[in-house]
Order: sequence, then C-alpha cells, then structure tokens
Amino acid sequence: MPARLSRRDFLKCSVVAGISVYIAAPGSAALAALFEKQRLRPLPWDPARGRVRYRTDATAKVSGEKIFSYDMRSRDLPGWPREQAHAMLLRGTHADRIYQGFDLSSLPADLQPDRVVTAADLARDGVAFPKFYGEDMLLPEGKIPAYLGHAVALLIWNDFARFRAAKSRLKFRDGLIRWGEPTGPLERAPWATFRYVRVGGADAFADDTYSSYKDTVLFPIGYKKQNPQWALGDAGGKIDAQGIARGDAMAAELDAPGADKLVIEREYFSQSIDTAAMELDNANGWFDAATATMHLVCATQSPGEIAQDAPLMLAASRFGVKRLVLHPCYTVGYGSKDHYPFPFIALMAALYGDGRPVRLANDRYEQFQSSLKRHSFRMHYRLKLDRGSGRFEVFQARMLGDGGGRMNFSPSVCLVAATAAQSIYYFPRSDLSSTVIASRALDAGSARGYGTLQSMGATEMLIDEIASELKLDPIELRLRNVFATGMKNTQGAIPGGAQRADEVLRKSREHPLWTQRHKRKAEYEAAHPGQRYGVGFGCVQKDFGTGGEAAFAEVAISAQGEVLLRHIGVEMGTGMATSQAAVCAKWLGRPADEVRTGETQWPELPMIATDDPWLMSQATQDSHIGNPRWTPAYASPSSASNSAYFFSHATREASRLLFTQGLWPAALAIWGQGFGGGELSPLAVRREDARWVEGKLTAGGLTALPLQRLIAKAYELGLATGAVVHYLNRWQWSEAEFPLTGEDARLPLDGVALRWGDGSGKGIGTPTANGYRMIERTRVHYPPVQRNNAGVVYYSAIGTLAEVAVDTATGKVELLDHHSVLECGTPIVAELVSSQLQGGLAMGIGHALHEFLPLYEGGPGDGDWNFNRYTLPRARDVAVWRQSGELLPPISETDPPKGMAEVAMIPIVPAIVNAIAHATGHRFRELPVTPDKILAAYAAADIDAGQSVAANRQESAA
Repeated sequence: MPARLSRRDFLKCSVVAGISVYIAAPGSAALAALFEKQRLRPLPWDPARGRVRYRTDATAKVSGEKIFSYDMRSRDLPGWPREQAHAMLLRGTHADRIYQGFDLSSLPADLQPDRVVTAADLARDGVAFPKFYGEDMLLPEGKIPAYLGHAVALLIWNDFARFRAAKSRLKFRDGLIRWGEPTGPLERAPWATFRYVRVGGADAFADDTYSSYKDTVLFPIGYKKQNPQWALGDAGGKIDAQGIARGDAMAAELDAPGADKLVIEREYFSQSIDTAAMELDNANGWFDAATATMHLVCATQSPGEIAQDAPLMLAASRFGVKRLVLHPCYTVGYGSKDHYPFPFIALMAALYGDGRPVRLANDRYEQFQSSLKRHSFRMHYRLKLDRGSGRFEVFQARMLGDGGGRMNFSPSVCLVAATAAQSIYYFPRSDLSSTVIASRALDAGSARGYGTLQSMGATEMLIDEIASELKLDPIELRLRNVFATGMKNTQGAIPGGAQRADEVLRKSREHPLWTQRHKRKAEYEAAHPGQRYGVGFGCVQKDFGTGGEAAFAEVAISAQGEVLLRHIGVEMGTGMATSQAAVCAKWLGRPADEVRTGETQWPELPMIATDDPWLMSQATQDSHIGNPRWTPAYASPSSASNSAYFFSHATREASRLLFTQGLWPAALAIWGQGFGGGELSPLAVRREDARWVEGKLTAGGLTALPLQRLIAKAYELGLATGAVVHYLNRWQWSEAEFPLTGEDARLPLDGVALRWGDGSGKGIGTPTANGYRMIERTRVHYPPVQRNNAGVVYYSAIGTLAEVAVDTATGKVELLDHHSVLECGTPIVAELVSSQLQGGLAMGIGHALHEFLPLYEGGPGDGDWNFNRYTLPRARDVAVWRQSGELLPPISETDPPKGMAEVAMIPIVPAIVNAIAHATGHRFRELPVTPDKILAAYAAADIDAGQSVAANRQESAA
C-alpha cells in the first residue's frame, strides 16, 4: 500500500473515533503483487458436471507460493521504508509474586535494544487494550501478574542481526526479571456461570413446563471460593426462583431414584491444549508520523474487530493517529486468531518504532507461552434412566472450566459447553450448569470445538458406561434415546430441519468394524500376543453459528463478463474462497472469477450497528428498526463453522438477486425479441424453469444463452449488474420487505443495494457508492431477543468408529482404523468437506491420546515449551492409509450446506476412549489417555493380560 492514500482511497474509508480506516483486503490492488491475486487461479470449473476440479489456491499451496503475513517484511510492501525493526516481548514466568522490574545487563552494549517500552510508557502515552482484553497490556511494576507469561516489556531493535543475537541471549535466562517474595496468585471471581433448566411437557413434543428459552437462563447471585451461589428455589416465586426449585427437585430425584431406576454418576476431565496453528501469531506495523497513518499487516480471523477497535485504541493515545490502513491476510488459526490480543500488541509496538516498521512475530516457544489455549474442563454428570426400557429421564451436569488470566471468550465457551452437553440425546428433564473460573493459567479462548468437545465427549463416554451397566449394545442404547425431529433441546428450542442422528447411528451400526468387532478381537489378539484389541464408538451433533451471525457479500458482473465476489469471510485454509466462489454457480452458471476475502468496507450498503446483539433489550431493538440502515450486528468473524451455512447465505442471496433483477429479465428480453414476442410468446415459462446447462441459460425449451450475452443485455437495458446484501441471524433469519417485485418483495435479508447497468444511470434506490443504490427496506422482521435463549438450533451430526490395539507391555495405543459417517446437508465442494473431516479427526486423535498442557507452573507459561515436549499426532498415529468416511446423502438437492469443521473432530475422542475400554476392560475418564495412565490402571487393578481378555470376552458374550 502506498504511504499516502489517494483521494479516491480516502473517500472509501470509514471513520471510527475520528480515524479514517482503509482496509486493503488480500485481493486488493494494494497487495496484488504479494498476496492471492497473483497466486489464485480462476476456479477450474467443469460445466458439464457442475463441479470444481481443484481449489482456487491449489497450485500456490502445493508449490509453496502461498503468502501469509508471517512472510512479510517492510521491503516487500509497496511504499513502506526498507529498514525493518524487530521486536520481542519480555514475559514473566511467575504469577504468585510482585513484579519488580527487569535487568538487561546480560546483554553487551552493542546488543542493547534501541527502544524499551514499559507499562509506564503506555500509561504516559494513553496506550491500552480495547476493553475486551482487560487491563495491563504490559504489567506495571508493583503488581502481581494476572497469569503466567504476562508481558512486562517490549524490546525493539532496528536491525535483524542484533535482534537475533540479543534474543538468543535473553531466552531461558534466570534473573532477567526481578520478583518480590511469594504472595500467592490473584483471587478473582469466575468469568461466567450459566445454568439451563428444562422440564418438558406431557411428551417430547408438548409445550415445556419450564425452559430457559420460554422462561429464563439462570445466573448465580454471587460466588463463594469461585463456586456459584444460587437464590432459594420457590416453585411459586419469581421466574428464576421457579427454575431453581425445579432443579432442586431433579437433584432430590437423583438422590433417591427408586428401585426400577438407575442413576449413573461420573466425573470426566478434558485437558488444556495448544491449537498448534502452523502460522505463529505475528504482525508488522508501521506508524508514518509524517502522514499520521498507521499501517498494519496481520493474521486474523476477525478483521472487522480490528477495524472497529484499533481506531478507538489509537485515538485514545497521544500519537495523533489520523488514518489506519489494515491488511488482513490469509491465515490458519483453528479459532486461536479470533478475537485474540496480538494485533493490538503489534499496534502498540508500531507506535514506538520511531518511523521504522516494527515486526513482532512469535517463535514457537513464544507461541506456546502466549497463544490462546483450549479451556480445560472438569465435568460432573448424573443421569437417571429407566432400567427396563433404557430411556433417559433426568440429566444433571456441573461443569468447571479454566479460563486463565484474561476473560476473552470464556463466557461464550462456558455457555456453549452447557448447551452442548446433551449431544444427540433427548432428555425430558435437565439441569445443566457451567462455570469458567479466572486463574493464573494462560488465557483460553476460541479453539476448534469451543466447549463442545469437552462436554459432548464426556457425555459419549458416559453413555457407553450406561450401556455396559445395562448389558446393552451401545448403539442400541443411543437409538432408544436419540434426539428426533421436532423434539426440544435442553434449552427448550426446536432445532431447524430434520434431525438425522438416528440415520448416522444406523449406518454406523451396520459397518463391519462394529458388526465384526467381537470376531476381530479374538482373531487379532490370537495373532498379536501382548496386544489387546478394541472397537469404540462416539456420535455427536454440534451447533454451528453464534446466534449473532451477520455478513456482507457482493456479487457483480463486469461488462467484460467476469464475475466478482467480495466477502467478509477470511480464508483460513478451509477452502472458503473456493466454496464461496462455487456458491455463485447455481444462479450464474459458473463460479466467481475473482474472489476478495476479508473485506470490511461496504460503502455501497451503509449499514450501522450500535449495540451488542446478544445483550440488547427488546426495547432497544424495537427503537432502532425504523432506521433502514440499522442492524443488530454488523459482521461476524470467520469462526463457529459459519462459512458453509451462514456466509453462503449472503453469497447465494446476492447471486440470486443478480439473477432475478438482471440476468433473468435480460434472458426474457432476448427470447422475446422478434415479431409477436419471438420464441418466448408461444410458451408458458416460469422463472423456476430456468436451468444452466454447460454454462448457458435455458428454460422450457428456449434457446440456451451464454452468460456473456445475458450480461451484455443487462448492461444495455440498465438491469441489475451487481448486488450487495447483508443479513442477521439470531438462531433465525431476519426478513425485510423491499420495494422490489415478486418474490424479491420479502427477502431473508435486512439490507440490499443494487447496481443498475454501469451504475451511471437511474434506477431504484438511494445512490450510495461505486454506482450502487441502496434499496431501503420498508419493514423489517428481526427475531426477538428472547431467541438468544434458544442457545442453538442448527446442528450437524457425525458418528465415528475407532479400532485400536493396546500394547500391554508399554501401554501404547495404536489406532488401527477409523470410519466416520457425517451428516452435513448438501456439500458445496465434497473434497473440501473430506479435507476438513480428515483434519478434524487428526486433531481429535491428538486430544484423545497425545496433547496435554499443564495449566500452571511447569506449563507453557514458563516459556520453555516446544514440540520437543508437546506431542502432536503424526501420520502413523492417525491410521492415515486405512481411515475412511462417508457423507449421509442430503434429503434433496435443496438441503443447505451445514457447518461441519468443528464437529468433525469431536466423536473420535470418545470413540478412542471407548475402544480402549473394550480392549483393556478399564474405563478412562481423564484425557489424554497416555501409556503411563494405561500401565498405572493395570497396576492399580492388578489385572494381567489374561484377566483382561477374560473380562472382555464375558462382556462381549453378555
């Protein structure tokens, strides 16, 4: 990006806190020579089969050309100075004593940093984190760190050689930071507690007696030693007291269940892990004081957050920043780069570069010491069921997560863990609560699985234990209690569409791994002395989305016939750019030729959001809906498996409008040419008859028209040649009425802008920018804010079978094979679904068997963790040549695609643990299941290999 913005660029900027914000998305001309524009290829589209042959970035990926922000230096960036400064953070390795400063005397004079920044500098200059991240970007002297690894100072060197040499000397050096006497860690209240109580009606489909969706979510009145304290229950009192009374009644029933009932009580633990994204946290920032412009290249899943919060942070400082130029880049994050603090720390570093760009980039030790972690959870479950039928009756869960030293997304993870605990099962009554504490651990945030991996994995282990107690086939027990279409979840909401977990279960039950498991066990163990064979199963359904989903998308056609797609979504290696381009094909006959991701500037459709979509009151929402430019939420980050279903909705609706308001009337005009109305006149043709055949449009026997001819006609007649749309989804699509004809008069959108012809002439709507006109809605229908209490309503289901062998001498678990059955609607690009499934399974295998981080002292906060201590699964650990998977066919071709990137990693975890139980006769409830735990279990139970075999054979016979 040039150092000085052109007038046109400036006019395209938005203004936040008095700072103009210009976002140079990866597809923009500003970085064309460095990012995707030179490396992406138009999708290799097979029009005969309507399929993508390979992803748009395939060549760049396999040839190593794909550029991430980690690769960028100032000399690579047009208009930036060539001199690149480099920075590192000093981090404390204690969180139980007072910080008293640092000592750089171990560095010789020629290696001393050119600039040292401390908390005192930040306080003097008015530099601080956005509110979301809390206090103390750098820890002031005299305070106890909030967490292990708390940054205390920023050190900047003006050249790489000295930086590299100094950093090597400072690493792992005792005495670098001065500490006072131990005081103990900070004591703080938990980050959040949520409790969901539901009492169903006469049957699974009757109105609820009580639920969080119908009534209220429950919150504690306070905390005692981080334990939530609840108000007194009162069946006839206030609405929350009624819920507590019903929870108390369930607890009493679990304490005294009756002779024909069974109550199973178990406790499970899911560990803290590192997301291990291969692109480390990094950014490169340059503050050009001469033009008062801050430039930032960074990896992020949330460019909208940076565009909104960075100007607020910069405006509060004394540096007089007037402009922000942001370059969000391709990244890989698994959630760990969603609302994470690193970009704001990098902005701080850039402010102190004295005119030089400052690169702040973690090495792997620093990444372990500072990146967002998965929340560890301890889960205490009690489940009551009928012994005779195996039907579940009451489910109670008490979960305790560790959120670490900064709040981040802990409240949201806390909520999701509770709402997900039911997994694929229907519970007539339930009382589920979750608390996430504040601690001295590294801050935990967004990570693939997001609380559901922990709670649902435990549920699946519990179900297998119940099946063993009842001497029932584990899949049969699941089928007796599976969640069916029209039933209510534990919040009291009815999920959208057909619920198909029962089909997943039946397909899994028919697989040879399951039907032949007892025979295979006998054969394998006979052929492999000292090895114990087992097969396990897990089946879950996970929500996708957040309940506050919002997105913009533009689909436009140029006069030369090219199709452009712009989107807020960020490409994170998932193939989002490929899949969104492919979504256009349904309405335009081929995918988008050019895809621009990570876009945050939408002057063509100037919507505004003023309040938190999850916390606003109904009165607040009602007060705004008269403003056609207002929306409850502006734009979502790329997270929560939201691209396939939610992001595609924007792409699809923009493409559809381009068709209905542009290409279809253009086609009718062409077909109607000639005396008496041409070839169209004798026929009765409706829009639903339209079909694209090998890139040409036809309907009801009419001449097939190539896209280029349709585009030329649309430009000639001043029809729609571009569409920008915005939606809001709060577990239900918003809808609005627009001054358009036919089906377009009411759309599942809350904002629309169209470009008519080349944009220079007249058309419907209010002129905005780039030739577009906003089609202001006349009425809007937003889901009520009470809908937030639904928790989740969109699910994808998956079942996974795992085949393992356990070495009785070493305790090592070998994953021999695994098979998954995934229900994900209609896949956009089946090959991308397959890759997400394989990658998710590998992450789940790591969670079940390999990956572990101590939370406190001895953990990553010490700064000495790397892959020599942290074990990721390798190809040999994931049955790479044996694994298989299948997709449940959609009910029809109109089924929407479902988000499945997170759910794919979950069921393999309980499947492996249940397989180990089948192999060894011992049930493990603490993850990961490592060889030492298996050997310890053998030793504690004093069971030799022969006893284990006998026990398993008895269970199999039963």
